[in-house]
Amino acid sequence: MQSGGRSSLQPEDFTGWSQGARFYPVLYMMTRVCKARDWDTDVELSRHLLGHMNLLELHHIFPKSLLRERGYLLSEVNAIANFTFLTKETNLLVSNRDPAEYLEEFMRKNPGTIESHWIPMDRELWKVENYRDFLTARRELLAKAANKFLNSLIKGEVPEEEEGPSILERKLAFVLGGIETEEEEQTIRELNGWLVQRGLPEGESPFELADPITGEPLAVIDIAWPTGLQEGYSQPVALLLNEELETGEIVNRAGYRYFTDVDSFKKYVEREIVVMGEVSS
Repeated sequence: MQSGGRSSLQPEDFTGWSQGARFYPVLYMMTRVCKARDWDTDVELSRHLLGHMNLLELHHIFPKSLLRERGYLLSEVNAIANFTFLTKETNLLVSNRDPAEYLEEFMRKNPGTIESHWIPMDRELWKVENYRDFLTARRELLAKAANKFLNSLIKGEVPEEEEGPSILERKLAFVLGGIETEEEEQTIRELNGWLVQRGLPEGESPFELADPITGEPLAVIDIAWPTGLQEGYSQPVALLLNEELETGEIVNRAGYRYFTDVDSFKKYVEREIVVMGEVSS
């Protein structure tokens, strides 16, 4: 594989941020085909082991809340090198815990699972004050692993999966959508606060919309309520800020009612959700 005239990948290829970055699909692919294992269950995260109820979810190794408290920039918080993928159950189990705590816990429970996600094993790098050094070290590990995988493809050492197309034929397209500015991040935080004041749940942000059969990522929604603002009574809802028309079309086909500005979303909440809650109570 060549990138910018080079025959191999370099750590700087993984310096992008957000789920719309060029090498985000490469990280996702590597997780699926390079024997990365789920931290809690120790199950390989390969495609044929996953079903409808076990889709991979994006996980921030250093939680966003912890990094924001320390003043890191949005581009650092959502750096590709801070991403990995876990089952939904394990992602919920980890939640927003400090990696200095939970990585050690999973390492003891299932030796080798942490390393399988190309996470540097220097415990000093698991401390939030050393986050930038962690990113540098992980980019080096990601580039090394990616080159090893690509070389194995060239040599024909990687067997094809029993189900689905060959990895050589699989399209690794950009994932549409995603939070791209500090202003968008601030808008979402303020919106969540507005909802909580009205007794409604915060949205998931960012939310990766995946194919329910294959688990392949389709788009990144700035903020979403996949079970509705009132679970069981309202349809899935999404807010898309400054996104391409195609992103809206994908979200709509997935059954979401979506809005492209905060004002129209708030009017929907006050007109249909808040009133519905008052009637049902």
